Amino acid sequence: MEASQLSTPYYIVYEDRIRRNLELITSVARDAGIEIIMAFKANALWRTFPVVREYVRDSTASSLNEMRLGNEELGGEVHTYCPAYTPDTIGEFIAGSTHLTFNSISQWERFRKDVEEYNASHPERRVSPGLRVNPMCSVIDTDIYNPAVPGSRFGVTAEQIGDRLPDGIEGLHFHALCESSSYDLEKVLAAFEEQFGRYLPQVGWVNMGGGHLMTREGYDTAHLVALLRGFKERYPWLRVILEPGSAFMWRTGDLVTSVVDVVENQGVKTAIIDASFACHMPDCLEMPYKPAITGSVQPAEGLPSYRLGGNSCLSGDFVGDWTFARPLRIGDRLTLEDMNHYTTVKTTMFNGIQHPDMVWCDSAGECTVLRHFTYEDYKSRMD
Repeated sequence: MEASQLSTPYYIVYEDRIRRNLELITSVARDAGIEIIMAFKANALWRTFPVVREYVRDSTASSLNEMRLGNEELGGEVHTYCPAYTPDTIGEFIAGSTHLTFNSISQWERFRKDVEEYNASHPERRVSPGLRVNPMCSVIDTDIYNPAVPGSRFGVTAEQIGDRLPDGIEGLHFHALCESSSYDLEKVLAAFEEQFGRYLPQVGWVNMGGGHLMTREGYDTAHLVALLRGFKERYPWLRVILEPGSAFMWRTGDLVTSVVDVVENQGVKTAIIDASFACHMPDCLEMPYKPAITGSVQPAEGLPSYRLGGNSCLSGDFVGDWTFARPLRIGDRLTLEDMNHYTTVKTTMFNGIQHPDMVWCDSAGECTVLRHFTYEDYKSRMD
């Protein structure tokens, strides 16, 4: 089936774009001598994982559901981090993870016995416990995405650790990036080494978290490789892990929607679409940012400009403005670009608005509807 035959709205994901990203990611890992694993928090469209498995099998999880998905659909190691475990969940986390990072010393002290008892009885599949640390190096402008914001709930400081890591901790984890560059990592890594370098002889692995947007155009992958090689040369005994989210699915999919009405109020024209920013593109409002639309043009005198309004009852469900070469008409299709990472995983069914279909386009250009959502999907969420 061709994409033009599909009814809107729908997300469409392209196999050739995913392979392009995966080839770059695996080449960086190979050249740097480190490991890069997939973060489900950015994308959990598991029907695309047969392609991912050809390149990467290890994953990172932040919940029991993500942990299970990694075990079932990728089948490799699962590196788990959660801000807080509970007595009800810790046993399943331990049994389902290969690496388990604790957010605080008190969490480790509370559940250390559980980890040690499991490892003693499962020597063939032991879990390696780690501690998340906070280098307090802020390189992100938007606070909602900044793990190093003052007062952050994520990770412990060197001052809190003291002279020596708690007994039993085998690795350190830090995360301070968000769609960031290798030069941002360089700043954070310098802060990490300055504050936590004295503990590195006590551990066997370091996880540098996510936010490494190495597949973005203009990203300096050569600098990233040199940076990671240098770190490995200084600490040759360490296993180094990166867990980017966006990089895996950056610019691999779009959201195709149709104009269903055009309204005007006080000189502002709004094209209402059959999708919703609040429901289907939440990062546009949270970040906020304005996505590219295929075929839109630079503003110029005489050309029509529009906001896009979502088809929900939320007043703020709009983004804009965009300019087009001709006036928009009811029925026009608009392709909002780069709507795969951190989009499909964050959607809601607020207002019961029709949820976009999930469409897969293989390397031959053949499109298949992976999932069509119905009333039963909406109703069952409230069951």
